[in-house]
Amino acid sequence: MRQWAHGADMVVGQLEAQGVKQVFGIPGAKIDKVFDSLLDSTIQIIPVRHEANAAFMAAAVGRITGKAGVALVTSGPGCSNLITGMATANSEGDPVVALGGAVRRADKARQVHQSMDTVAMFSPVTKYSVEVSSSDAIAEVVSNAFRVAEHGRPGSAFVSLPQDIVDQPAQGNILPAGNAPQVGPAPDAAIDHVAGLIRNAKNPVILLGLMASQTENSRALHRLLEKSHIPVTSTYQAAGAVNQEHFTRFAGRVGLFNNQAGDRLLHLADLIICIGYSPVEYEPAMWNRGNATLVHIDVLPAYEESHYAPEIELVGDIAGTLEKLAGRIEQPLVLSDRASEILIDRQNQRELLARRGRN
Repeated sequence: MRQWAHGADMVVGQLEAQGVKQVFGIPGAKIDKVFDSLLDSTIQIIPVRHEANAAFMAAAVGRITGKAGVALVTSGPGCSNLITGMATANSEGDPVVALGGAVRRADKARQVHQSMDTVAMFSPVTKYSVEVSSSDAIAEVVSNAFRVAEHGRPGSAFVSLPQDIVDQPAQGNILPAGNAPQVGPAPDAAIDHVAGLIRNAKNPVILLGLMASQTENSRALHRLLEKSHIPVTSTYQAAGAVNQEHFTRFAGRVGLFNNQAGDRLLHLADLIICIGYSPVEYEPAMWNRGNATLVHIDVLPAYEESHYAPEIELVGDIAGTLEKLAGRIEQPLVLSDRASEILIDRQNQRELLARRGRN
């Protein structure tokens, strides 16, 4: 078992093993030893003016790369200033790992400077909130924070690092970054059922959520669209999932005021297939008028509510599920007159705006 001069060195070693390239944060007494250890690391330190900025910048890294961005802050208000950024990352599906300093373990029950139960504070707004209780647990706690933040529906994770743990010698081995958990597609019987719903629908529409924008999911989605020709719209979080230059039945994003082409198609629909969608992205009451059958396709079960109660859920690997569903599409959809009008109207508006932009 490897010996470390300080627990902070082990923290940095685990960050390196996770492939971290940069850390965003503000130094402070309870976490300075980790910043010192980073000076001897290949990891770049990017100071920020406010801890919330560290969380937002880490979330941007997570969204662009798919690997968790990292924020590093001191105890007390250093941690509490992260709350908005961490809550946003969690709801937006951006993988973030925040490491926060804490008072020495012996001072937990005392009224000392910047003592705060940050684990409890972050629990409601993260997927994972844990304090390292001993130096030999550093690697496993940090490794699990990355694992939870990056997999399933991505989100934020928080690790509390007591000052005595990062300042004192430690022993333990670094854990290698594990491969992504392998999840299979939804059951064949469920996919067959959805294929039947598509065959019988007059005005089916696909609503894309955040998870549809992941690379493999987007590729499989395009194959489904090429086979089915089903009109598609998306939430703001799914921006970029569909190339509208190559798929003319893309109705754009749903509107903030419920008046865009995508909203009109959803109101017309008798079948709505939600792919990688979560109600937090666009309130179901805004688009579900109760006259359409709902299908939920995601890596996680649906969070049901009064306006979002899917008839069937295809839970599993999204890309694999979409590939199988595409293979069951027998013929492309013939658009109804009303759906055609909506899409033509949107195309005319785009061309008008393009002409104005050139003039």
